[in-house]
Amino acid sequence: MRRKIIFATGNQNKLKEIRAILPTFDIISAKDAGISIDIEETGTSFRDNAYIKAKAIWDITGGIVLSDDSGLEVDYIGGEPGVYSSRYMGENTSYTIKNQNIISRLKDAKGNERSARFRACICAVLEDGSAIFTEGSMEGLISQTISGENGFGYDPILYLPEYDKTSAEIDPDEKNRISHRGKALTAMKKKLEEIYENTDC
Repeated sequence: MRRKIIFATGNQNKLKEIRAILPTFDIISAKDAGISIDIEETGTSFRDNAYIKAKAIWDITGGIVLSDDSGLEVDYIGGEPGVYSSRYMGENTSYTIKNQNIISRLKDAKGNERSARFRACICAVLEDGSAIFTEGSMEGLISQTISGENGFGYDPILYLPEYDKTSAEIDPDEKNRISHRGKALTAMKKKLEEIYENTDC
């Protein structure tokens, strides 16, 4: 029997990525677990917010709860949108508008001035309430145009020079291997398997 993990997200794209990377665990969303709460992300770092979300669900369910907080950091504009990536320009603003706004703000930036990265922190709160963390990042440049259909969020504007593609143009399996979330989840998978290797999972 696979060990159940609640992932504190309603984002189906994230759940799909997570299930692909953690196939030995039964990953369900908070909604699937019958939980519907609004969690205020008051942290000043991805690590803070990942813990806030995981702990809020753990307080209700116990068990193992995973959460991630991730975002895009653009150096030319002081690291924005950063921890506010999902709320940048308003939570209900489409990513097409958000992405175009960032491209417009970098209209005078050249070459490495366009440096940016996706950064992710994964938090797992375990049955005993202890927390473990992993992190990952994916470096790139802000592209001149929105391009690609495979990703979501800011994927269509993070250009990866070594692939000559944006994050949204890369094959999903390849993206899981090299992405910020993929790296953090792979590291978390290793930690969880070490903890539960001698139990039914």
